[in-house]
Formats: sequence, C-alpha cells, structure tokens
Amino acid sequence: VQLVESGGGLVQSGGSLRLSCAASGRFDTTLHMAWFRQTPGKEREFVASINWTGGSIYYTDSVKGRFTISMDNAKEVLYLQMNSLKPEDTAVYLCAASSYRGTRLRNRPVEYSDWGQGTPVTVSS
Repeated sequence: VQLVESGGGLVQSGGSLRLSCAASGRFDTTLHMAWFRQTPGKEREFVASINWTGGSIYYTDSVKGRFTISMDNAKEVLYLQMNSLKPEDTAVYLCAASSYRGTRLRNRPVEYSDWGQGTPVTVSS
C-alpha cells in the first residue's frame, strides 16, 4: 500500500493541526495503522496507533489528551488531530501500515511494513 501524508506546517504553541494519510494501492480495510514522528539525530518515535475496527487505540504518554487518531475506511484515509501543540511536538510525522489484525500495542517501527514520506510539523514558542 502507498501512503501519502499531508497537513503539516508551521503553527504557534497552543495551536492545532490535522494530519491526513491517504492510502492507495492494495488497501485492505483490515490494516493496522499508526503515526510516528522523527527529529534529526533521533530514532523514530511512536505517536499513536489504531486497529482496523477502530476499537483498539493507543497513544504515547506525551500526546494523550491532546492528539486524536482516527481512520475513515471508506475514504482510505488516516487522520491525526493535534491540539494544544507544544514546541517539543516539532518533528516530521509519518504514517505507517501493518497487516496485523490483533489488538495489542504495536509501537515499534519494525512492526510496520509500509511507510509514507512524512509531513513536517513545526511548533513555534
């Protein structure tokens, strides 16, 4: 499956952005999907994940209560609503897909087979 992110940009601290990840190709509505983020010199960091039913959602602690992940299976789009943004949220955000059909947390990059190119998010103080 091909993944293309959009929606990144420059925002002031406390602001909001909504990221989108459009899927195409061999899209399977049973995909398990996630958002990761990466800054220069650091490892890719898990942000949030959602299973294909939407009933199993996980967030990293630093974004709980501020970010919301959702998936529109009909439109084949993954979203990340980001509110109350902080300068430490600055990163390139990437979406990822896996054929995993369980409900357990999948927060390691190696657990995902398909990746987008990323969209940059910059939060100014």
